[in-house]
Amino acid sequence: MLDTLITSKTRIKLLVRFFLNSNSTSYLRNLESEFNESTNAIRLELNRFEKAGLLVSGMEGNRKIFQANTHHPLFPDISNIIRKYVGFDQIIDNITTKLGSLERAYIAGELALGKDTKNIDLILIGRNIDTEFLNKLITKTESLINRKIRYTIMSDLQELESLKKVKEIFIIWQSNNNSTVPSNEQIITNSI
Repeated sequence: MLDTLITSKTRIKLLVRFFLNSNSTSYLRNLESEFNESTNAIRLELNRFEKAGLLVSGMEGNRKIFQANTHHPLFPDISNIIRKYVGFDQIIDNITTKLGSLERAYIAGELALGKDTKNIDLILIGRNIDTEFLNKLITKTESLINRKIRYTIMSDLQELESLKKVKEIFIIWQSNNNSTVPSNEQIITNSI
């Protein structure tokens, strides 16, 4: 879908890398190895995004580190488009809202790092979740978004604390029953 609007595959990869998880940062050489593309193509796109104000940069040692500019007026719109491209809207509509006792849903792994992958690692926090119904929903959602969904169910946030030491994760959905979420939990970023 997005590749019909944006013809540059490098540009799409960069959008996913930086706008899926706004805490995601990277530098040119890292992106080169991650995308398996030439530095010139990546540098050109990074410069365009930075000139447009969509990315901000800073120096870390001798590396120029890039990150999405969350203050840009188009940031929320681009982020929503990227989340739909990845399939988060379908996950939320088809999985999280129909399970009843679900409290929160997180994305983990490669996708949480902003790497466009065909696998979505989903962590569900809740109790008494009907796994048979969940599997049916996941199968339906996988066919809609053309990605494989792997899930883990945890009963409470304390179990999630152990995962934060291992993976990068961020929240994509929370129940209205949990109205008070600490601000540092809106997007949780933990790298090894």
